[in-house]
Amino acid sequence: MKEAIIKMSEKIGENILNILERIPVLRKLVSTQFRLRSFVCVAVLIASYISFNATYLIVSSLYQYSFIKNADEVSDAVSQQIFNSMVRLMEEGWTRDELDVFLESVKGANSRLPFKVEVYRGEAVERDYGKIKQPEMDMNIRDAFRTGDAVVYKADPIVINIYPIKAEGRCLKCHVRAGAGDVFGVMKVQQDISPAINEVKRKANLFFFILLPIPFIMAGAVAVFLNARINRSTTFFHDRISSINEVKDLTTLSLSNAYSGFVEFNQVLGEIKGLVQKIKDVAIDREILEFEIKVLEKFIITSEVVKDWKDHVSNLLLEINKAMEAYALFSIFQVGEEVYDLEIFWRNKPLDTTKERFEHIVKRKIEDSMRFSMAEIKIIHNVADPSAFLQDLNETDINLQTKSLILETPQIGGVVGIGVQSEIARDAVRSLVIDGILTTLLNVVGSIKAIYKYTKDLEFYATRDPLTNLYNQRVFWELLGYEIGRSDRHRYKFSLLVIDLDNFKNINDSYGHIFGDKFLSEFALKARDALRQGDILSRYGGDEFVVVLPEADEEQAFLVANRIMENMGRLSLPAPDGTSARVTISIGMAVFPDHAENAKDLFIFADNMMYKAKSEGKNSIAVPTQKDIIETFKAMSEKTLIVTNAIEQREIAPYFQPVLNTETGGVECYEVFSRIKTEKGILNAGEFIEIAEKLGAISKLDLILLENVFVKINNEGYAGLLFINLSSKSLVLSEFIPNIIKLTKKYEIDPGRIVFEISEKDTMRNIVLLEKFIDNLKFSGFKFAIDEFGSGFSCFYYVKRFPIDFVKISGEFIRGMLMSKKEMAIVQTMVVLAKEFNIKTVAEYVENKDILDCVKKLDIDYAQGYHIGLPSPDLKHK
Repeated sequence: MKEAIIKMSEKIGENILNILERIPVLRKLVSTQFRLRSFVCVAVLIASYISFNATYLIVSSLYQYSFIKNADEVSDAVSQQIFNSMVRLMEEGWTRDELDVFLESVKGANSRLPFKVEVYRGEAVERDYGKIKQPEMDMNIRDAFRTGDAVVYKADPIVINIYPIKAEGRCLKCHVRAGAGDVFGVMKVQQDISPAINEVKRKANLFFFILLPIPFIMAGAVAVFLNARINRSTTFFHDRISSINEVKDLTTLSLSNAYSGFVEFNQVLGEIKGLVQKIKDVAIDREILEFEIKVLEKFIITSEVVKDWKDHVSNLLLEINKAMEAYALFSIFQVGEEVYDLEIFWRNKPLDTTKERFEHIVKRKIEDSMRFSMAEIKIIHNVADPSAFLQDLNETDINLQTKSLILETPQIGGVVGIGVQSEIARDAVRSLVIDGILTTLLNVVGSIKAIYKYTKDLEFYATRDPLTNLYNQRVFWELLGYEIGRSDRHRYKFSLLVIDLDNFKNINDSYGHIFGDKFLSEFALKARDALRQGDILSRYGGDEFVVVLPEADEEQAFLVANRIMENMGRLSLPAPDGTSARVTISIGMAVFPDHAENAKDLFIFADNMMYKAKSEGKNSIAVPTQKDIIETFKAMSEKTLIVTNAIEQREIAPYFQPVLNTETGGVECYEVFSRIKTEKGILNAGEFIEIAEKLGAISKLDLILLENVFVKINNEGYAGLLFINLSSKSLVLSEFIPNIIKLTKKYEIDPGRIVFEISEKDTMRNIVLLEKFIDNLKFSGFKFAIDEFGSGFSCFYYVKRFPIDFVKISGEFIRGMLMSKKEMAIVQTMVVLAKEFNIKTVAEYVENKDILDCVKKLDIDYAQGYHIGLPSPDLKHK
C-alpha cells in the first residue's frame, strides 16, 4: 500500500509539471512585473486552476487504485471458488471425464465475464492420469509449481492471479502416490479491467466538468475582495505621499489612520510610520543645508594660520557669525601631562559676570565628559572684536545655547574638545547641524594649532639643538662668520672657546645614553650660567661645545673659560647605580684676528688647543703661546693641504684587512680602510677623517674611496664580501646612497657584496635618520653591520629594531674575555643573541692564537685582527 501511494504521488507530481509546462503564459507571468491588484487576480486564478487539476488527478488516481485492488480480491475469490468446487466434485465421486467437462464449462461461463481461467495439470496428476494438451507455461506458472506460492501481478490493463492447487488430506484418497502439499495444478485467472476503468474516468470527467466553474467563481470573489482592500490601502498611500513636494512637508505627513485589513501589511505600515517619524525628526530643508555649507566654507585653512593661530580662530568666529550668530567658541588643548589650556574666543568683549558663568559651565561640561584626569587647567580669553560689548548671558542661556564635543584622547595639535555658544543651539534641527560642524571645527582648530606649533618647532629646531636647546652647528658657523665681519668692521677682537667633556664615553657606557643626555643638558645650563650677556653658546656635536665671546680678548676669554671650569667642578648628578657622576672638561681658545683671519682656521686653531689641553692631562684650559701658533698652523696647514689635495686628486688609497671564516679557516672577506700617501709616509684614517669632516668633505672622501675599491676588486677579480666604514655625516646626505648605486652600476658590482658598517656610538646621534638610511641601504640590496657592538647600552635595541646582517663585537670584550669572566659572559650573550636573530658575528681585535681559539670555541662566525692579518693595499695576502 505504501509503495503504491508513493508511486501515485510521483505520477501526480509529473502530471502537474506537465500541466504547468503546457501553460507558456505561466512562465511569462513569473518573469513579469505586475500591479498588485492584477497580480492577486492572476495568482488566485492560477492557484484555483492548479488546485482543481491536482484534486482531479488525486481523486481519479485513488479511485483507480481502489478499483484495481478490488479486482485483485475478486480474482482471488473466483480462483478459490473454482478450486473448492473442484474438490467437492471429486469427493462426490466424479470421474476424470466429468471433471474435464466441468472445467470447460467454467471457462465457457467466464467468457461472458471479464475473466479468463486456465488450469494447468502438474506432474503428480500426470503420473496417475497422463498428460493432456494445455497452454504453454510461462515463468510465473512454473514458479507457482515450484514454490507453491500464489502470485498476483498486472500487465496493464489486465490483472493476473496465479493460484496453485495443493494436495490436502482428503485428496490423498484418490491420489495415493501424492503427498500432502504437493501441487496438483495451477489455476491462472486473468481479469481485463480497462472497460471498467474507462467507464469510471468518463463519469468522473463529467462530474468534475460540472463542478469546474465553482472554484473559478470562488477565486474571482476572493480576488475582488482582496483587490478592494488593496485598492483602499494604495489610494490612502497615494493621497498622502502625493501631498509631499519638499522635505518640510514631511512634518505634516500622518499615517495614523492607515489600515490595510491584512496583518502583514499592517506590520509594514507600522514600520513605515516609524520611518516617517524618524524622517520628520531629522528632516533638514534647503535652508538648513545652505546654512551648514556657509559655515563650513569658513573653515578653509590658508597660509595665514602660520602667523598666529589665535588670530585665525578669532577671524573664524567672525566669519561663522556671517552664517549664524555665535557668541563664543572654545577649545581645550593638552599641553602637558594632566595640564590643559582652555582657549575661549569671544565675538565681542564679554562682561566679567558672563566670563565667570561661562568658565564655570564649560569646566563642568569638560569634567562631566572627559575620561581622563585634569590636574591643572589654564583659561585664556581672546576677543575677536573688542570694539563692542557682548550682551550679558545668564546661566540658563549659556547652558541651553552651548554645544560641545569632548574626545577621549588628544588628537592632532593636542586638541581634546571644542564647543560653541550660539542662540541656534536651542533649535533641535539646527542643533544637529552644529554637532556636525563641531566635528569638522575640532579637526580644523586642531590642525591650525598643529600647523602653528609645527611651524614654530621647525623654525626653532632649524637653529637649535633639540637636546640642550642651544644653537646648533649650522647656526654657530653663521654667527661665527657674522661676528668676524662685525669685528673686522669695528676693529675689535673676539674669542672662541672649544669645550670637550673628558672621557664622556665612559658616562654613556656605564650609565646609558639617556643619563648621558641628561648630563649634557645639565652641563649646558652650567656653562650658560658662566657666560656674559651676549655670549653665544652652541653645541657643536656629541660632547663638544663652542662659545663665541664678542669683544673679548685672550684675558677676558680665559676668565670666562675659568668660570665654566668652576661651574663644571660643581656639577654632580646621581647615577643609576647610586654614585655621583662627575666629568672634567678640556677647553681650547683662539682670538680673532690674532690666531686666524677666517672662521674655519679660527675654529681649527681653537680645536687644536682643546686637544693640547687633553694631551697635557685634561681638565685644563689651553692658552695659546707663540710656539703653539706656529706649530698648530704648520701642522694644520700641512694636513689640511694634504687632505684637500688627496680629495682633489682622488688619491684616497684603499687598504684591506682580511676577515677569517672560523669554520673553514679561509679568508672570505675584507674590511676596507682609507689611507693617504704622503712624502713622509702613510696617513691613517684617524689622522685625517676629522679634518675631512670639519672641511665638509667626508662624504666626497667616502665616495672616492668606494670608487677606488671597486676599481681594485675588478682588476684583481675579487668576488667576496667587503666591509666598508661610513662616517655618520653621510647619513644626512640624501644623495649619498644614489651616488653609491651609480658606482655599483658603473663597475658592475653586486650590492649584496658590500657591507656598510657604522659604529654603535655613531648610531645614537639620530636613530630616526639611521633607520631611514638602513632601510634605503637594504632596499637597494646592500648589507649592514654594527661596528663596536656591545660598547654601549643600545646593542639589544639595535638587534630588535634594525635589519642587521653582521655585528662586529667590540674588541674591548674580545681582548679581555680570556682574563675576565664577566667579559666572557658578555661575549657569549652577544653571540647567542645574534644567532637567535640569524645575524652573523665578527670578533675584532683577534691579536693572538689563544684569542682565535676562544673565538672558534664560542662559535663566532668570523675573526679579524692583527693575528689574522694587517691592513694592506694587496687583496691577496695572508
